[in-house]
Amino acid sequence: MRHTLLRPTWLALALLLTGVGGAPFAAAEDAPKTIVLASTTSVDNSGLLGAILPVFTGETGIRVRVLALGTGQALDTARRGDADLVLVHDPEAEQSFMDEENGVTRRQIAWNDFILVGPDSDLAHVKGGHDAVAALAAIAKAHAPFVSRGDRSGTNALELRLWKAAEIDPKSGAGSWYRDIGGGMGQALNAAAAMPAYTLSDRGTWLSFRNKGSLGIVTEGDARLINRYDVIELNSAKHPDAKLMEAHRLADWLVSPEGQAAIGHFPVNGETLFTPSAGNPK
Repeated sequence: MRHTLLRPTWLALALLLTGVGGAPFAAAEDAPKTIVLASTTSVDNSGLLGAILPVFTGETGIRVRVLALGTGQALDTARRGDADLVLVHDPEAEQSFMDEENGVTRRQIAWNDFILVGPDSDLAHVKGGHDAVAALAAIAKAHAPFVSRGDRSGTNALELRLWKAAEIDPKSGAGSWYRDIGGGMGQALNAAAAMPAYTLSDRGTWLSFRNKGSLGIVTEGDARLINRYDVIELNSAKHPDAKLMEAHRLADWLVSPEGQAAIGHFPVNGETLFTPSAGNPK
């Protein structure tokens, strides 16, 4: 009698564990997948990712958790295995990442440009110019306040290359006119507005930034200020735990006609922030 009473309980447990009787395993299989995208702050601060990723999730059921970091930090996060996909904008750092065989596929998805912004007082007299290197040289000569992100981001990397092209070591002005804040683009713009000071910004974040104060664009249009964004898929040999299939679907979607249309149809204040550029040569 005792064995007869226990048998249905054990049978039910066996069915539950194997999934024969129904839903536990099916529910696990149907549960939405979540991937981690390590992304440069500019595409997040501008609002682009918040606008387009829900479209991707709606089409695929794959959720995306964004880690908004400077490009250097984003690539380091992927190196540690803490991200499934990378979206960044520093060609030199990206190439090092690829040379280390951390990534297998690198594709351009969009571009915009960098701009130099500064106060309307314009102590360095650079407003209206189109030569970013000459503008930085004038800022250094005038000892006009300048805010640097100092966070190993793509923006920070470009800024340092421009200083090098001007043959100026901005660190010589640290503590006086050169302010290294070690923060994101929004923080740099807030600091520049408060001082006020000059700073280098991507156009997307600038257009969506509301606390401009006396700041305005002072230098733009230099070919050296082109800002391209690349999506990098990880190498399974180095990152076996990454959700590479789901990450590949997002990378493919970003360069697909649907993804490119979503990127191109994201205006702020009537201006398009990013120009779709899938398929463009590196």
